[in-house]
Amino acid sequence: MSRLRSILVFVAVLAALPLGALPVTVGEPVIAPHLSVQLLNPAAAVHAPGAVELYLSFQLDPGWHIYWKNAGDAGEPPKIVWTLPPGITADSMQFPAPKRLPLGPLMDYGYEGTVLFPLTLHADATVKPGTTAHLAAKVSWIVCQERCIPGHADLALDVPVIGPITGSFAVMGYAVNIPKPLPPTAKATFEPTAEGFRLGVTTGQRETEAVFFPENPDALNNPAPQKFTATDQSFVLELKKGPYLDKPLTELKGVVELSGNRAYEITALPGTVAAPATFMPMLRVAALAFFGGLLLNLMPCVFPVLFLKGLALVNSGAEEKKRLRMHGFVYTAGILVSFWVLVGVLLVLRAAGSSLGWGFQFQSPAFLALMAGLLFFLGLSLAGLFEIGLSLTSAGGALAQKQGFTGSFFTGVLAVIVATPCTAPFMGAAIGYALSASAAVTFAVFTALALGLAAPYVALTLQPAWTRILPRPGRWMEIVKQVVSVPIFATAAWLAWVLGGAYGLVSLLVLLAGFGVLLVAGWLLGRGPGQRTASFAAAGLLLAVVAVDLFLPAHFAAEQQTANTAMYQAWSPEAVSRAQSSGQPVFVDFTASWCLSCQVNERVALAQPQVQRAFAQHKVVLLKADWTRHDEAITQALASMGRSGVPTYALYLPGQTSPRLLPEVLTPGIVLDAVKPLPAR
Repeated sequence: MSRLRSILVFVAVLAALPLGALPVTVGEPVIAPHLSVQLLNPAAAVHAPGAVELYLSFQLDPGWHIYWKNAGDAGEPPKIVWTLPPGITADSMQFPAPKRLPLGPLMDYGYEGTVLFPLTLHADATVKPGTTAHLAAKVSWIVCQERCIPGHADLALDVPVIGPITGSFAVMGYAVNIPKPLPPTAKATFEPTAEGFRLGVTTGQRETEAVFFPENPDALNNPAPQKFTATDQSFVLELKKGPYLDKPLTELKGVVELSGNRAYEITALPGTVAAPATFMPMLRVAALAFFGGLLLNLMPCVFPVLFLKGLALVNSGAEEKKRLRMHGFVYTAGILVSFWVLVGVLLVLRAAGSSLGWGFQFQSPAFLALMAGLLFFLGLSLAGLFEIGLSLTSAGGALAQKQGFTGSFFTGVLAVIVATPCTAPFMGAAIGYALSASAAVTFAVFTALALGLAAPYVALTLQPAWTRILPRPGRWMEIVKQVVSVPIFATAAWLAWVLGGAYGLVSLLVLLAGFGVLLVAGWLLGRGPGQRTASFAAAGLLLAVVAVDLFLPAHFAAEQQTANTAMYQAWSPEAVSRAQSSGQPVFVDFTASWCLSCQVNERVALAQPQVQRAFAQHKVVLLKADWTRHDEAITQALASMGRSGVPTYALYLPGQTSPRLLPEVLTPGIVLDAVKPLPAR
């Protein structure tokens, strides 16, 4: 039976040879459980000096397989160890493109049927033509079906040595799908996601299928499906990272197999890969963004602005329905334009290689100084020190005047500016998805967010009858305006605190001096004459404060001062890895001084005694990732979790590389429920 099998293998090998490839030297096959193995020499000789191509051939029983160089979840690749005459050397064995071979809940990478591994030998000038070269090799392998069997064989070929090749060298071998280097015109990039990696490959044509095989055994969750999406020039694969991947990848290396029996070696470097957009997922994300925009109106950053616009509606009069609705649309336009400008800046900087997230402008000392000064000046007006003719929040008769539309537009602008330090529920995942997707998807999601922010005021303008439930205009409105100035001043003070904490005492003192001059300018405006001069003086001073804060020496920067600093260590990827390697759970607070939601969560949840006791009882390592000033590592960490802003709270359980993300709005119960399953230590 073994003799018959050897003859059949020999006939199959001859039938696979291309025309003109004969004669051929075929080594004696070794019959092993569920396979036969042998050496082939299509050229039937060794050229000295020169190169010769051999093949290691495996013929496998149906249903059995051997392995690629990365075997997948189990197994080992075949190995060959040569014993060669002096003057002959061998290159490493080449591996054809493999196949995905599911085995229960696992996934192997390997080969079934007949597989040929190319082997290249080199003979130097010391090898004499006219002699015979004895090529011996020890081969080992593991062959598997539902069970695995290791095997080994001693193989040999005796081939004549002939003179060097004259003219061009052509290998008369088999058609083996050895992966080729990626063409220079092609490009491979990968980007971390919350679940793993997004691999993008530009090939210059539309592909119909693609499978990626990583060289790093820990890189991927091998059984996970690889979601394929093609465009006219490229394709994207959504890959799930492996459970034992314990550090960020600097490159994603392996083989990508395409339709038409094409395979390429790729080394993908980190970069931005636009997420493929499909209608339903995009619709769900847009809905999340819309509801997040609605909830933004209840955030302490935005509510005072919306409240002032409500006061303006009270004084508008029901007889101006058409004009009232126009104000709603203009207010919406101010929000939309502001969002589009922010997204445009983000996309331009992303294309230039920068990694920025939601609220990035609050990482600029110039922007902090400008916003603090503007809000302080607005608070002075609301407090009654003076009236701004084109006030962003003008009440009374402003809606009936020509300038009223300008006021509505810039109120929308102001609402967006003060909303960006906040991340409402539903917004985190939506913004993270949008900023990692294509430009069109990013604009669509942020447009939904803008419409959600504008919706409450627009609803009132479209249904003026709803304003009847509000009190009639009167002196009470002036009192309310003065009361509302208190949170406006508090916001300005908070921004000043953020500026001082992030960029030093000198920066804070310069801003406070600017507040003093703005106070004088407001008093001059309230006296009537010389308003234009005072306005110009105030604007000039504000720009001067911005310039000073922008160019202050770096050595004035101070360390961040946040609540409960003593309980937290500074975050870094290495700190997370160290804690996990020792079997400890890790809680990471991604926060920033300018994030008002972060400060609220800190006080109402994280700083509560019962939460701190639970952290201590379970020996949770507390890390704080402070994003007040731009930090590229934090930006990338947020992106890898599918987020682009703060607050973000990540709980790493022992033995798990992917964290559990907590909601953006915390309560003590939410944190305690997350920590409760951890064993007490």
